[in-house]
Amino acid sequence: MTNIQTKRELNKEFKDVKYILTSSMRAKLLLALYEIPKNLDELRQDLKKPSATILHGLKELETINLVRRAHKFYELTSNGYLLTTNMIKLIENWYSLSKSEKFWDNHDLSDIPEDIIKNIYLLKDAEYVSSTTSDLSIAFNKYIELISKVSKLQIILPIYSENHFKHLIDLLNSNKLQKLELIVNKEIYESIHQNKKFQKDLLNHENVKTTIIDKDLKIFLTYSEEFMALTLFFKDGHYDDSQILIGHDQNALNWAFNIIKYSRR
Repeated sequence: MTNIQTKRELNKEFKDVKYILTSSMRAKLLLALYEIPKNLDELRQDLKKPSATILHGLKELETINLVRRAHKFYELTSNGYLLTTNMIKLIENWYSLSKSEKFWDNHDLSDIPEDIIKNIYLLKDAEYVSSTTSDLSIAFNKYIELISKVSKLQIILPIYSENHFKHLIDLLNSNKLQKLELIVNKEIYESIHQNKKFQKDLLNHENVKTTIIDKDLKIFLTYSEEFMALTLFFKDGHYDDSQILIGHDQNALNWAFNIIKYSRR
């Protein structure tokens, strides 16, 4: 597909999406029919609208092949199902961004792959934690609390931080942390290696695996079976340890694991 063709297709899709989103009734009808077909009475109960308004909206959606009538029931066509699926994703993406607006707005997102950033809706239930001027360690302390409760961790580590290393070593030596994978670039690895204590107690620890990558990712991501934690860099290139996004649900864990996989490519 050429660039001109791509633009044409995008313009067409935008018109279709705009047609749906500019009418709350059309959008609500698609959402109401997303899981199961419904008859007019059920739609009237769901939407709290008169039959005439609902029928008018259904007719509009039938005209553009998003809804069809099957006897007394209305259902989504294949096109309607696909469009509604993406509409839900758009709404959830917007919700996820709005919920943690300060986190996303202040940071450099350029190292998060496009196909993963598109699925930001998977973090809609994540918790945003921020330090304050009166307590600059809130986010970091929350992070240490999280990693102290799990036995396995994978960490994309884009910074050299003795504070982080000391806590990880303590957890390894106490046998709380039984498996740790550090994913680092060559520069970070060499910096850790030059410190004899960190080389011995961290890099050479029997429970530690080090994966060296070519990418210089500005993503500090910690992943376990119980939680994921994300911190990022400011747009000026400085690391920000004052804000953290934490997720415990499976959607958030899947999102984080995809970044872990991406880092190794």
